[in-house]
Amino acid sequence: MIAGQFLEQGLAIADVEARKVLRDPTELFSRAVQPVLWLVIFGRVFGRVRGIPTGHLDYTAFLAPGILAQSILFSSIFYGIGVIWERDLGIVHKLLVSPAHRSALVLGKALAAGLRGLAQAVLIYVLVCLMGIGLRWSPQALLGVVLMVAAASALFSTFSLMIACIVKTRERFMGIGQLLTMPLFFASNAIYPIALMPGWLRIAARLNPLTYVTDALRGLMIAGGGSVYGLRLDFAVIAAAFLALTAATSVLYPTIIR
Repeated sequence: MIAGQFLEQGLAIADVEARKVLRDPTELFSRAVQPVLWLVIFGRVFGRVRGIPTGHLDYTAFLAPGILAQSILFSSIFYGIGVIWERDLGIVHKLLVSPAHRSALVLGKALAAGLRGLAQAVLIYVLVCLMGIGLRWSPQALLGVVLMVAAASALFSTFSLMIACIVKTRERFMGIGQLLTMPLFFASNAIYPIALMPGWLRIAARLNPLTYVTDALRGLMIAGGGSVYGLRLDFAVIAAAFLALTAATSVLYPTIIR
């Protein structure tokens, strides 16, 4: 009964957040511009560099899952600014006095971020198909991609919510968000293999959740691709990180109004 109420509360918050996207779908299409530039321009140019060890994969095929992971990161990491807006409008105050559990509020926003991530995935799949990159179309692979995209979006959006609870102002939040995105992106296997990195950066990459998101997507999306760490480990790392961040954010969430 308690679990059912918790899930119902989370889904109610997710429904509210999803309606915001439906009212302004142009946001999703505007976010598709950057992946197009990365795949069409960066991918084609660096595909001519023979020193990048991508195995038997074409560099653009190697890059595509990394750009999907990047899109998830970039769209989710600024998700928390909406909470700061809601605080200024008094919406957060109303949510906090509702009977909904704090964790349900965080979970609902994470689920809504997952829907945005899936919309990004559809756009990138269309682009990759137009570029002639071979994809896996088995039901298991597609389900795996859906689960990883949703889980990664939930993870990074929850991280974003936690930052918003700590900094509390839009200006500081934007600065910290911009500070975090590029190190997370470049200290991962999104655009080059970890084998190319110096030793200290390899350690950082293995601690970076984006590495495991990209690894899973590369194994699930691309025909002939494979997971280096194994899908079980990839999903386990993302799930553990999400649960830890959800617990921390649930504690911090009421402090945003102070």
